Amino acid sequence: MQRHLKRLPMKSTLSCLIACISAQGAYADVNTTINNTDVPQLAPIVVEATRTDKDVLSTPTSVYYIPQEQQKSMNVNLSETLKGVPGLQLNNRENYAQDLQISMRGFGARSTFGVRGIRLYVDGIPATMPDGQGQTSNIDLNSLDHIEVLGGGFSSLYGNSSGGTILTSSKEGQGRDSVTLGYSGGSNHKNQANIVLQGGSEQANQPSYIVSSSYFDTDGFRDHSAANKVLHNAKLTWNLDDGSKINWMGNYVKINADDPGGLTRAQWNENPKQVAGNVSLYNARKEIEQVQTGLTWNKPINDQHELYAMAYLGQRSVTQYQSIPSGSQGGVNHAGGVIDFDRKFFGTDLRWTGKDLLPNTKFIAGVAIDGMTEDRKGYENFNGDALGVKGKLRRDEDNTLWNIDPYVQASYNFAQDWTLDAGLRYSNVHFKSEDKFLSNGDNSGKTDYQRLLPSVSLSWQIIPELMAYASYAQGFETPTFTEMAYPAVDSNTPFNLDAAKSETYEIGLKSKNNLGDFTFATFYTKTKDDIVPLKNEDGKATFRNVDKTLRQGVELSWTKNLWRDLTAQASYSYIDATFDQDTVNIVGVTPIQNGNYIPGIAKNQAFLSLGWKPENGLYAGLDVRYSDKIYVNDINAESAPSYVVTSANVGYKWSYQDWSINSFARVDNLFDKDYSGSVIVNESSKRFYEPAEGRNWSAGLSVTKAF
Repeated sequence: MQRHLKRLPMKSTLSCLIACISAQGAYADVNTTINNTDVPQLAPIVVEATRTDKDVLSTPTSVYYIPQEQQKSMNVNLSETLKGVPGLQLNNRENYAQDLQISMRGFGARSTFGVRGIRLYVDGIPATMPDGQGQTSNIDLNSLDHIEVLGGGFSSLYGNSSGGTILTSSKEGQGRDSVTLGYSGGSNHKNQANIVLQGGSEQANQPSYIVSSSYFDTDGFRDHSAANKVLHNAKLTWNLDDGSKINWMGNYVKINADDPGGLTRAQWNENPKQVAGNVSLYNARKEIEQVQTGLTWNKPINDQHELYAMAYLGQRSVTQYQSIPSGSQGGVNHAGGVIDFDRKFFGTDLRWTGKDLLPNTKFIAGVAIDGMTEDRKGYENFNGDALGVKGKLRRDEDNTLWNIDPYVQASYNFAQDWTLDAGLRYSNVHFKSEDKFLSNGDNSGKTDYQRLLPSVSLSWQIIPELMAYASYAQGFETPTFTEMAYPAVDSNTPFNLDAAKSETYEIGLKSKNNLGDFTFATFYTKTKDDIVPLKNEDGKATFRNVDKTLRQGVELSWTKNLWRDLTAQASYSYIDATFDQDTVNIVGVTPIQNGNYIPGIAKNQAFLSLGWKPENGLYAGLDVRYSDKIYVNDINAESAPSYVVTSANVGYKWSYQDWSINSFARVDNLFDKDYSGSVIVNESSKRFYEPAEGRNWSAGLSVTKAF
């Protein structure tokens, strides 16, 4: 560990930060005393991500709270609103068939579709399956209230595949009934129409409500990247006379999207809008339909005891036509070029919270149960001479997955300025696959992964304006069903991937004073048996474990209300993510050398924004984002270059009596930077790059009428 820590000037950086922030806090105290005036304080923001319900600047881990302000973009992708969180890398693939590419401190960067290694929740309900595969497509930005991002080791409070946790919360209906009609449009024939109905309730037996529906379509920035999306979201809230609270949520999403795939560096340089020939030839595309519902219930028994229960169920159907050439599908073990599955998922979380059962102590105990059943088939993507159609059956299996995770937490304020937080979760995930297509052999099998995940943090309130903490936690990530679909080496044995196991050490500082809100964190994460792509050959993706990887870095954030309604935000993150040991040489695959950088991860990221944000009237904003180069494969032979992109927005909000009007206009990639928005790690034909959209505009108008 000593050898690696020398790479970062952590001791000197930490010393300077303590000195500077302490001086700022002392200055604030002296200034307030001399002028004998009270500095106005906003109500503290309480976060729920760690379940201890503490102020965001008193929570002893890396956690960030992002409110959803008035609409200033089209509200289609999470990347539009989730900006400036240090350590979070959120890439827009410009591909609605494959979702966003999200990683936290490098976890999840391997994903070629969907979200892996990061836990996602929508209104307390998992948007991540028990195996760690998640998606953001069902998050409705038009009814979103705020987002909480939990990074670092304490994400292990959520069990499997929690390299980071993102929790989104919808608004609750408030005040008088109202209806909002909106339309926005932009470059490449982007269009979105939406309606939001909402209203509060003054009677316990009647719920407040918010119902949101939208339709979006686009021709896409690249060739063969058109998409359309229907999204409905509803939330009912009952605040009962006995102090309990019930939330019911319902969500439906349907997406039809062409898949443009990636490009080689030469193709990107020639024409970033083009697609590889097979993409058009086989009409690569995806159809997604998902419906989900859930219920949460909070009940305070008395001043000391509180109960919480959550239950959910849903169904997701996906049909995906890949661009795999017909000649490559002749192998006996090949599953074809069409993926077709129907998945049902369900679960519950039951929790008890006890306060002051011992002096200055809070206890939490609960159990999370999740399950998934899946009917998965594979077909050839041709029928005779007809290409891009469903052909012969090549795969037929029933998959089952479940977990029962008990957990306990405690927070003990054992001295006036000292608090000890600890958690323990027993995470166990059980996989079973029954192969019904036996002409290529019986690939049935089952396995389970189990891990005890401890976490502990010690925090010290040095002065009222400055808090320091140190933490340790263990993490755990199983392979997904997709990653275990084929053996990681040339054998006929499924389920031969190990789960990745990590240890994270973190030191942090948080401060709130006259110079703004500051956070600082430095971390050191060791991982054993990390799951990485092995190769992608003729559409057959395989994965392997690598012995050791190391992630270490620094994260900084600052926000400040500069003057009246003018707000500034800045963040910076440095992630040194490397393979920490030579890999075993697998025949036909180049071994990974110790010290190679883990692909898909930007070493440096920075963000700066200025915003004029009044409640009504003219508002405007400018933000600048920098991302370092990203290696595209394990041997670091190629990389997507670094880039700086700038976005600007302006709008006007007007309210009078029962009416409110909001309009916005924005330009993204203001200086028309040519860059790769994301990369496909270890793509065998070297089509690593997914080019980003050039300079583009959007504008919109919404009208609200209260009744």
